Amino acid sequence: MQRKRHVRNYLVKGTIRKFDTGATRDTDEGKHDFEGYLSPTVINRFGEYMTKHRKQSDGSLRDSDNWQKGMPKDQYMKSLLRHVHDMWLEHRGLESKDGVEEAICAVIFNAQGYLHELLKERMYLEKKKRKSP
Repeated sequence: MQRKRHVRNYLVKGTIRKFDTGATRDTDEGKHDFEGYLSPTVINRFGEYMTKHRKQSDGSLRDSDNWQKGMPKDQYMKSLLRHVHDMWLEHRGLESKDGVEEAICAVIFNAQGYLHELLKERMYLEKKKRKSP
């Protein structure tokens, strides 16, 4: 599927863009391009996965951001590897427990959770370093 590109409706002079309407903005140079980096269809499928897994085994519903409260990185790693294994089985034409899409979404979740914990640790250490004499 080919991605649609927006039509350029502005002029660039130095580091300023001037739009047909007269509005001006800095250029996008050096800025994150989340629209280009992320796939809306993948985000939608991941959202379906996360919504499905909000329901816990006891029937209660956890908050959507519950995972951000923190879990040990070891737990993320164990789960990540189980789901990578499921993805690998599917890649080899074999059946996994829940199918390849579920496995991929679980890989994304666990990788994101692991990275979240790493970033929290880094921010904590940086903050602690700034406070120390």
